[in-house]
Amino acid sequence: MEENKKKRGAGLKALRGKLKRIDTGEVASKAADLTIDAVSVTLSSILKLIGSVLLVFVLTGLIFSCIFAYYVKSCLSSSLDISLEDYQLSESSTIWYTDSTGGWKELVTLTGTEKRIWVDYDKIPWYMEKALVAIEDKRFYEHKGVDWYRTAGAFVQMFARMSDTYGGSTITQQLIKNLTGKNEVTVQRKLAEIFGALELEKKYDKREIIEWYLNAVYFGEGCWGVQTAAQTYFGKDVSELSLAECAAIVGITNKPTQYDPFYDPAANKQRQETILHEMYEQGFIDYDEYKAAVAEPLNFVYRENTTYTQNIYSYYEEAVIADVTEDLMEQKGISKEAARHLVYNGGYQIFCCLDETIQSYIDDIYENIENIPQTYGTDKQLQSAIVIMDPYTGEIKGLSGGVGEKTQNFPLNRATGSQRPPGSSIKPIAVYGPAVELLGLTPNTLVNDSPDIYLSGTSWYPHNDSWENYGIITIYEALQLSLNTVSAQIVDKLGPETCYNFMRERLGVTSLVPDDASYAPMALGQLTNGITVREMAQAYSAFVNDGIFTYSRTYTRITDSNGNIVIDNTPRTIVAFRPNTAYTMTYMMQNAVESGTGGAAYLGIMPVAGKTGTSGENKDRWFVGCTPYYVAAVWTGYDIPETINVWNNPAARIWHDVMFRVHVGLEYRTFNWPYIGGDSYLFGDLHPQLEEQIREEEEAMRAEEEAAAAAAAEENP
Repeated sequence: MEENKKKRGAGLKALRGKLKRIDTGEVASKAADLTIDAVSVTLSSILKLIGSVLLVFVLTGLIFSCIFAYYVKSCLSSSLDISLEDYQLSESSTIWYTDSTGGWKELVTLTGTEKRIWVDYDKIPWYMEKALVAIEDKRFYEHKGVDWYRTAGAFVQMFARMSDTYGGSTITQQLIKNLTGKNEVTVQRKLAEIFGALELEKKYDKREIIEWYLNAVYFGEGCWGVQTAAQTYFGKDVSELSLAECAAIVGITNKPTQYDPFYDPAANKQRQETILHEMYEQGFIDYDEYKAAVAEPLNFVYRENTTYTQNIYSYYEEAVIADVTEDLMEQKGISKEAARHLVYNGGYQIFCCLDETIQSYIDDIYENIENIPQTYGTDKQLQSAIVIMDPYTGEIKGLSGGVGEKTQNFPLNRATGSQRPPGSSIKPIAVYGPAVELLGLTPNTLVNDSPDIYLSGTSWYPHNDSWENYGIITIYEALQLSLNTVSAQIVDKLGPETCYNFMRERLGVTSLVPDDASYAPMALGQLTNGITVREMAQAYSAFVNDGIFTYSRTYTRITDSNGNIVIDNTPRTIVAFRPNTAYTMTYMMQNAVESGTGGAAYLGIMPVAGKTGTSGENKDRWFVGCTPYYVAAVWTGYDIPETINVWNNPAARIWHDVMFRVHVGLEYRTFNWPYIGGDSYLFGDLHPQLEEQIREEEEAMRAEEEAAAAAAAEENP
């Protein structure tokens, strides 16, 4: 019994243990299940996070790819469109003009100061090409314009140090850099160079690229291209160069000053041996050729620098060269240096606007200093510049940038490159013209020329040059007398910013700076930097051509040597004024010449409408005038400004002397007559004051007459 009881107890204990193990297993199982679920949720979250991050990266990459594609298309497209035919360097360009019969006649053949002789690929030694490839671009024959291995390293270098000296550029990229002249260290330039190289190698084979490179690159001592380099350093044709000599010349291109053999033969020799070793390592030459070339003496030809005889270009020819250079820079997206290379050596035919007869009249006056008004109180020569322009086409018919004989190329051209304060000659284009156009100002509008006027926008107020005031007068009279007080009052009505914007946006004046949008610069012409003679001439053109402003131009078109149009320089115009505004201005400015300050410019044989100008302390004297045929601007002064002591206005006198000859024999024409209108009341109703002023003047005159009569009676009782 007791034994059975023990057995049942043991069995119960075993059963409880089993139950406990079962419960524990279930808990463990459940815990395991919970752990698996937790891990699954965590893994799922991580995978979702990774997926989200990857999606963000993919989308960001796509966005940046789209932005980059747009950037390449919009910002680099002009840089990618490179054609070697646009950079012909072997043929001089020519400027043409129309003679008196209407036919085209050669004006001048352009010759640059650089030494360059083109040599075709088949005349270039095999060693020269291989030396170039070995040292500059060993994968040249494998890549398509860009060596991506070296480019990656170059970009790291550029971003890390803002330096472009790593040498990641291929021969093709270097050719683009040399042709365009762009070498600034920027991402945009590097990208343009890369994509340009890829495009270039789609159009041209490796032979053509080598030919162009070796003709375009600078080799020191003023040498451009291997032919002039061979002649300069070794006194022989490039086709006659040995392996050693080829390597010596190629070595110069990396740093022309450092590796110039005339300057540092040891450095050139070291560079040459580096190139020869690279040629050997890359299999272009064998060991015997390598050793022989290293051992070969380099017999450089040390010659005295030969003098270079230049043709002296006229001021007009230089203005054409400058305009064409600037337009090529803009059209092709190249540097000034590269554009000038094209102008001189691109084989261009440049058709200019010169009128040989008008230019001869200018030269007769300007080249003989005896014809320039004489000043006193100084030993300096009075300088002057003139531009004569056809106001209907914008063609500059003649110009001069200085007086006396021109003895050098590209000195200061005072007609196009010098900015001087215009004084009161600015009033028609900054003050009166805009006021007639925008405010309805009329010649009969009354204004008070008083010293006691207070302007609404400033405490500044000028005096007249004569220090006199005339009371109530018309705008017609105010311009005739060139009254500063009235000009200031008109600017006050317009607002200086309006005057400033009118000149910039409608009359093509680019010399202005933001500080000029103020009372004194606009009312009196005391500009921060000044204005060019050319700008003044073209601004006045709108008065003659029914209010149409036409940008001036020195040439009409450029063609290449095959007659294809390179630039079609058609007239560019802006509607500056309504026709009646232009007619009103010529009506008032004609009076300023015939009865006012511009009398020295009066022709007699043709109507003249114009305006004189005098800057502060008489340091600049101007006259800008129009006829029904032409507009001309003349400046006189000293290169280092000082007061001009002279009789009358020298600019007006020179204007007369040139323009009288220009108009002799031309059919007499008149300016269009305007609708004049009455008082615009821009300055209020001044008629009562005018009537009072008239009464006072009449009374004063009667008193003077009575006093004179009384005095006469006393003398003759």
